[in-house]
Amino acid sequence: MRNPVARAKTARGSFPLGSLGPVADLESHLPEDWWRKLFNALYVKTDGDVVENAENTRRDVDLVLSALQPDLNSRILDLCCGQGRHALELARRGYSNVMGLDRSRYLIRLAKKRAQAEKLHVAFREGDARRPRLAEGNFDAVLILGNSFGYFAKKQDDEKVLGAVARLLAPGGRVFLDLTDGGWIKSQFEPRSWEWIDEHHFVCRERSLASDGERLISREVIVHDESGVLADQFYAERLYTKEDLTEILSRLGYRDIAHHGMVDSISSREQDLGMMAKRMLITAAAPPRARKARGKRKTLDVVVAMGDPRRPDLIKRDGQFNPEDIETINTLKDTLAELKGYRFRYVDDHEHFEEKIKREPADLVLNLCDEGFNNDPFMELHVPALFEMWGLNYTGGAPRCLATCYDKGLVRAIALQLDIPVPLETYIRKGDQGATLPSVFPALLKPNFGDSSEGITKDAVVSDERGLINYLDKLHASFPNRPVLVQEFLPGGEYSVGLVGNPDMGLKALPLLEVDYSKLDKNLPQILGYESKWLPDSPYWSSIAYGETQLGEREQSKLVEYSMRLFERLGCR
Repeated sequence: MRNPVARAKTARGSFPLGSLGPVADLESHLPEDWWRKLFNALYVKTDGDVVENAENTRRDVDLVLSALQPDLNSRILDLCCGQGRHALELARRGYSNVMGLDRSRYLIRLAKKRAQAEKLHVAFREGDARRPRLAEGNFDAVLILGNSFGYFAKKQDDEKVLGAVARLLAPGGRVFLDLTDGGWIKSQFEPRSWEWIDEHHFVCRERSLASDGERLISREVIVHDESGVLADQFYAERLYTKEDLTEILSRLGYRDIAHHGMVDSISSREQDLGMMAKRMLITAAAPPRARKARGKRKTLDVVVAMGDPRRPDLIKRDGQFNPEDIETINTLKDTLAELKGYRFRYVDDHEHFEEKIKREPADLVLNLCDEGFNNDPFMELHVPALFEMWGLNYTGGAPRCLATCYDKGLVRAIALQLDIPVPLETYIRKGDQGATLPSVFPALLKPNFGDSSEGITKDAVVSDERGLINYLDKLHASFPNRPVLVQEFLPGGEYSVGLVGNPDMGLKALPLLEVDYSKLDKNLPQILGYESKWLPDSPYWSSIAYGETQLGEREQSKLVEYSMRLFERLGCR
């Protein structure tokens, strides 16, 4: 048998970079928030014999369904879902309203990729189990599976998780807990073990009880047989007995607490099962909710913040509000007037903006001022900043979100970091003699800062270097203080993805729309540019239509997933 410790040493006999060597007291090396960084690709590798074992997952889900007996339309939350193995198994069995939430960005992204690959509709979200920021009373069942409880340094934080679950459960909903049997593991844990996890990696483990006897501290040294130590990490779990959990659940108001026996995990390596060796299963019904006194719902006062039609607006046609803008505003007012339970007033006078906003108390500000303060698009973010300074609740993006989204190059960089396909791009400042002009044509030129397709016209699509230089000069003249982006022009379909909701509450995609260019002159480039939004006499205004896309399901799923990633990362709402 190969000796892992000998293989992990350097020629001098000392431990390589990344290892602490012998440690007398594991607890003294334990980070309080170890769980922030541990759950990554190495976790999937070291624990994969259990957490990637399909038989384990199927059996776990069998136990859940046997205990809870939910119907296929039940709203189920897999809390601390990891890579989503249980949530995905539920979806495979026809459960259509499943959500998974976990703190690990890596594991959530892995779960989303797997859902997409199998075309399974599960909503996966990042979040803290103590403060999940999900709609209260929205779930028929909340599952905490695979020994995903007891990680926090303070016992009160574990109780916060169960308190949050109580708020998330609908009346009659139930929680299902699957966690290590603390009494058993306290007396049976292995102080030291090691095992090969594949042909080139092995893991050495040390374990000891914390000084108070309530937590088991573990150390893992993960080693590659040629590269040496990859990680030397510490983690801990609080050891609960079924009596401990029963007392906590009772104190929090849970009812019908039931114990469903023990379960032993299956390991594809049949070696060190650690904390997963023997787990206990507990269910409980949601605490009763205090009944709210029925009464007539208060009419909500809503202020609608808008652009100022009295002022110039350099983006709009002829630099001012047009009849089309006024018609749109009137249609909006007529539509909002049909809503019951709301009282709307409109503020578009930016000279007296603060005075008119604050004139009467408002429950909510509906922020439709995408023109920006004083109709300056660079001051779009200033509008929500004012609302925040005045302590008002408002809709739409926060200042940081709007600032980021106004920078097209920055948004592209973020998309690239999120593994979203993006076109090739060159960033050119005025007078930048060192910039290398792209040689890929056709190309699309646009100002780096801006919205409403400002600076993007039919002439922005160029087919050669001369056309590129001519339009680049035109953009520099029209927008002297703005860098220009030169991107490869992507032919093919153009799609619109509408998202409703917020990442913390669940996002829903509306049916995808596809731009119909079939009636547009074939000699014109197929783009949604400035002409299509602001020039009624342009063929781009009159010859372009929209319809629900006939794109394949796989491609639609990709577009929705990409949109959701960006929506969440940019802080949209």
